Amino acid sequence: MNVRLGTRPLAVRLDRHQMKPMDLALLRPNVGIVLFSPTGAVWLGRRANTPAPYNWQFPQGGIDAGEGDLDAAIRELREETGVRSVRLLARTRDWIGYEFPPGHRGSKVGKGWRGQKQIWFAFVFEGKDSEIDLEAHGEIEFDSWRWADIDEALEAVVAFKRDTYVQVVNAFRPLADALRESKA
Repeated sequence: MNVRLGTRPLAVRLDRHQMKPMDLALLRPNVGIVLFSPTGAVWLGRRANTPAPYNWQFPQGGIDAGEGDLDAAIRELREETGVRSVRLLARTRDWIGYEFPPGHRGSKVGKGWRGQKQIWFAFVFEGKDSEIDLEAHGEIEFDSWRWADIDEALEAVVAFKRDTYVQVVNAFRPLADALRESKA
């Protein structure tokens, strides 16, 4: 794994607390990843076997027992995208949670989780697009990907994750702006 830490990764404190009060103990520990291109665009993946239009999202995944959150973020990024050449820019200091909507089916609900709580990481991609391999891991999470403006993520994600994405986009938008300006 070619992970380079920035000179000083930032720990981003959210402007506001959880948009909807919830018991974080009932939410599965998870990480989310915003992968920036060197020009400030963000990586969005289209969830495999998920109907349009709200089927694009950032990589995310569970934290395994005994695993640190940064290690989980690096592992999930590698498994879901094949990406290895990254530099850490920032992370959120606090959990951001969301609950699954009523009637949501899935393995996490079957295990008693009401939703997920996430620590979010921002990395900048330092490789070539050819490094991206959606089949790098046995379980294919995404069937397509694209670079997009960070605000496009808000329009592309499923509704029950939207409040989380608002907080993440607001926290990491200054990074997108700084990367854009550095390439101008």
